[in-house]
Amino acid sequence: MILTLTIAVVLGTMVGALAYGRRQARAANVTEWAIGGRRFGIVLFWFLNAGEVYTTFAVLGISGYAWAYGAPAYLALTSVSLSATLGYWLMPRIWAAGRARNLLTQADFFADHYNSRLLGVVVAVAGIAALVIYVQIQIVALGLIVRLTLGPQIAPLAAALIAAAVMLAFVFTAGLRSAAFAAGVKDVLMLVIVVGLCVTVAGKVGATSLLDVYAQAEASFPGIGSFPGRQPDAGLTNIWLMTSALNVALGNWILPHLFQLCFAADSAETIRRNAIWQPLYSLSYFFIIALGFAALLAGTVPPAGDTNAVLPSFVSAHYPAWVTGLFAGTACLLALVPGSVLLLTAGTIFGRNVVQPLRPQLGARALLRVSRLAMLGFAGVAAWLAVGGSKSLVEIGLSAYAAIGMLAPGVFFAFLWRRAHSAGVLAGIAVGYVALLLPAADAFWTAWFPGWEHGLLAMAVNAATVVLVCAVLPKGSTAESPAEALAP
Repeated sequence: MILTLTIAVVLGTMVGALAYGRRQARAANVTEWAIGGRRFGIVLFWFLNAGEVYTTFAVLGISGYAWAYGAPAYLALTSVSLSATLGYWLMPRIWAAGRARNLLTQADFFADHYNSRLLGVVVAVAGIAALVIYVQIQIVALGLIVRLTLGPQIAPLAAALIAAAVMLAFVFTAGLRSAAFAAGVKDVLMLVIVVGLCVTVAGKVGATSLLDVYAQAEASFPGIGSFPGRQPDAGLTNIWLMTSALNVALGNWILPHLFQLCFAADSAETIRRNAIWQPLYSLSYFFIIALGFAALLAGTVPPAGDTNAVLPSFVSAHYPAWVTGLFAGTACLLALVPGSVLLLTAGTIFGRNVVQPLRPQLGARALLRVSRLAMLGFAGVAAWLAVGGSKSLVEIGLSAYAAIGMLAPGVFFAFLWRRAHSAGVLAGIAVGYVALLLPAADAFWTAWFPGWEHGLLAMAVNAATVVLVCAVLPKGSTAESPAEALAP
């Protein structure tokens, strides 16, 4: 029954998504395929953007983090609210620049605003790298569900390849519109499942209510509800929470797929309404964290100690097969929908900002074909990374935010500082990645800024470098006028 329900949920959603995408508009060119023709209204934009609350990072990652560490899982609550506040200001400006200048990708924005093709290529490569890391999250989670439904005898590589193949199928033909439909199905199902589990979970662990789950977790594991949480040696202090939440908020809208979603909106008002209501949507993390605590009280021990498998293991052990099947199918959608959007974005960037500058004679259909084929390669790389790694989904996610955060100063300065230019932004990106990735720099941050998120520190170094270079070197006379002039 578990396998039957899982396949039914996934295949039913896939058929509906493809039918919807083709009925609305055949993706015959990159603009239609990648950003839905810039016609996403409030409902579609909500499910694709605010629906980021319900991903494998959120549901499987945060519940597992609560099980393993306790209070550090509150990162989800704080980062989403901060991100939405910033998005209310930033996203309409990104949308306005895209509409006025006919931009499709984040790299388009950099190349256009800073009048530098080189910067566009550098940003494209950096964005693709961050996206592949983020796709890894979805494939790791989807691989877990595949092994839950088909059995542990399925090799991790086979599970990862199956995950990547199904992910590609969602958007290969119909593009972003099919992902939007699937996102709506995914969010509704996940909301039903989270509510259903939380209504019944207290009785499964001998508690009287959800609040009693929290109380019993604190009584059984003193300190789990406050920082530094269940494992003090992990260094997840309140300083870690504040710096990590700020780093996620600053980097969130810089992720290329969310940048691209801004271009897909039909108006700035659609974007602002989304930002207003998104923090309320994130209150669901209270229930997700409660499920992690309940799994801990129930004595759940995931296979090989994998924190990502805590919630699936708890559900399969304490609920009937039909619930497990429905949960598994919905969890597949949690990975498939965002993963497919990530791959679509990476393919679009590769075709438009890496290949097209080298082959400007490419026509619209040829460019679309290149973008689709590139998705296959990126999915393969992400599957390989998923097989070779065993980190928590939260840790992988923070790595992706740290990587993409190196592009954040260039975006913010585009709207805030007229003197910023391509040479300064390029220098900032280069120095920022050295500060983030160099082992000596990592040791320095650990020694002098204990508990701080290294991605935020590297971003600060990046921004300081941009300011210094732009202050010393004058801006060229051929540079574009500031993007802030395009803001609504």
